[in-house]
Amino acid sequence: QVQLAESGGGLVQPGGSLRLSCTASGSIRSINDMGWYRQAPGKERELVATISSGGNTNYADSAKGRFSISRGSAKNTVYLQMNSLKPEDTAVYYCNVGYRDYTYVYRIISGDQGTQVTVSS
Repeated sequence: QVQLAESGGGLVQPGGSLRLSCTASGSIRSINDMGWYRQAPGKERELVATISSGGNTNYADSAKGRFSISRGSAKNTVYLQMNSLKPEDTAVYYCNVGYRDYTYVYRIISGDQGTQVTVSS
């Protein structure tokens, strides 16, 4: 089994910053892509940013220039640095990990709970 531990959400004023983290653990042979999605009330889940095992990044237009995704040195942790936060960034943020298990099967897992980010004055 594979588990994701997400953290770092909270309440912040507009213009503030937060750093989200997500660590994958369990029966993982290798991790490919890692990323963050978010879901605001009444809206569909949307991509925020992804990062490949080679460090290639992809951002939603809404995140470009404000958010930065990175991976830890152990490669099983992904961070999302969010700056210049806006009220419209308010959402539950979910970690997403693509990995191969020990039978070489490629799987994707998303965080169950996510982490709440609220941007409000």
